[in-house]
Amino acid sequence: MPDRRTFLKTVAYAGAAGLALGPYSVSAGQPARRKISIGGHRVQVVDIHAHCGIPAVEKIVSGTPLEMTVGGIRLLGPRRLERMDKLGVDIQALSINEYWWYAADADLARRITRTQDEGLAEWCADHPDRFVALSTVSLQHPDLAAEQLEYAVTKLGHRGASIGGHVNGVPPSSERFDPFWAKAEELEVPVFMHPSSAEYLVKEGGFDGRGDLGNIIGNPLETTTFLSHMIFDGVFDRFPQLKVCAAHGGGYLPSYLGRTEVACDVRGNANCANQKRPSEYLKSQILADSMVFTDEGLRHLVAEMGAGQVVYGTDLPFSWPDTLDLILNASYLSDAEKEAILGGNLLKLLQIS
Repeated sequence: MPDRRTFLKTVAYAGAAGLALGPYSVSAGQPARRKISIGGHRVQVVDIHAHCGIPAVEKIVSGTPLEMTVGGIRLLGPRRLERMDKLGVDIQALSINEYWWYAADADLARRITRTQDEGLAEWCADHPDRFVALSTVSLQHPDLAAEQLEYAVTKLGHRGASIGGHVNGVPPSSERFDPFWAKAEELEVPVFMHPSSAEYLVKEGGFDGRGDLGNIIGNPLETTTFLSHMIFDGVFDRFPQLKVCAAHGGGYLPSYLGRTEVACDVRGNANCANQKRPSEYLKSQILADSMVFTDEGLRHLVAEMGAGQVVYGTDLPFSWPDTLDLILNASYLSDAEKEAILGGNLLKLLQIS
């Protein structure tokens, strides 16, 4: 293991060089790697929705109110590569998306994010042809989050940031959070939004009962609420080059866009700050992953957003139905659209060469 100085020098060079992705050979004894072709043309499959954890952060939070154990299936190791190879995933954009560190004060938050971001950079440096990373910014401190993003992108080679849908119950769409959004726009990197907990949106016990409703309903509900605030509070107008990718198919927003589309016209108390129709943001600044699981769900998502705004996501290491074959077999998509969704859109968005 290199010392910290050597490590940072190495990843900084890799970041500046663009982390160009080279060939990958499967070692003896591993199952064959699935390679995806469309129309006889080999395509790169890129996954935006990939969970992980960095155990080194345990030392940072030891003895604090945030003390925790980082373990379980999120940990990176050979099993991750095996599952990627089996599915046909060439590249994953790694993110740590539980956002428990949003409760930390500025000093602790600075150390948590630095430890996690450098841990991600080290893993990516060890597997440069298979992984890129998204910074784990401390969004509760927007000025600090902007600094963290700049360090992660310019020094560690990260390709953007991952954030939750709210910061301790507050949507990150007010001008208080503008330093972070401004930095993402300046650096020309995307922000991947993954829900953390929608409990703040419902009365206590509102998700109790069968069906794990906090996940099944809560996660897309949080995403829908986040995107709606971002639109109606004018964030995309203040930062017209900003790109935000929302997990789980963009929540319920693309599924019931018509009601959002007319809100500013028919609701006298809507007090909208957006300068465009909501649908325009879905076709330009908002992207969504492919985790809708049905052929009709995917068709509708593409119809509302366009193939250029939909990207592939797996939610690995969790065992949700995979959508790669759903995309490949979609009769309503051209070969060019399939290639764009499976990897082309993310190759450009994440600046992967």
